Amino acid sequence: MSTAIQSRPRQIGQRRTFALVASQYNSEFVNGLVDHARREFEAISSNFSFVNYEVPGAFEIPLVVQEVATRGGIDAILALGVIIEGQTQHAALVARAVTDALMQIGLAQRLPIIHEVLLLQNEAQAKARCLEDEINRGTEAARAAARMVQTMSTLRSSR
Repeated sequence: MSTAIQSRPRQIGQRRTFALVASQYNSEFVNGLVDHARREFEAISSNFSFVNYEVPGAFEIPLVVQEVATRGGIDAILALGVIIEGQTQHAALVARAVTDALMQIGLAQRLPIIHEVLLLQNEAQAKARCLEDEINRGTEAARAAARMVQTMSTLRSSR
């Protein structure tokens, strides 16, 4: 497990809007991701706003991400979910489908999609990554989103 987390990006003065698409399945852990992401956005800039969308499970995340992406007005989308492995291959199949779909949506829409739909072995891993502060993937997702928005803005303004 990597314990390295990127440092907080510098303050961003521009208004930015982020969408958080979060699974309700394994809600205790997903809510931890959402809470940490929101707090990190607030710490990075008071000019950030965000909208939340809840879906039943991880498999439903890409459909809502695609809808949000095609409507416009969003600078980046965070896909947040927790899949805990069971005794069948179902978790791995869902995780692969979600990963592939999110990548395709981001590329097609030319929009940063931050993938934090975590495939974990057990609840201990979920607790460490979703509820605790040291390696929280919600914090990491917010930082990645802010950096990607900066990078895409720089690229687009240099045309």
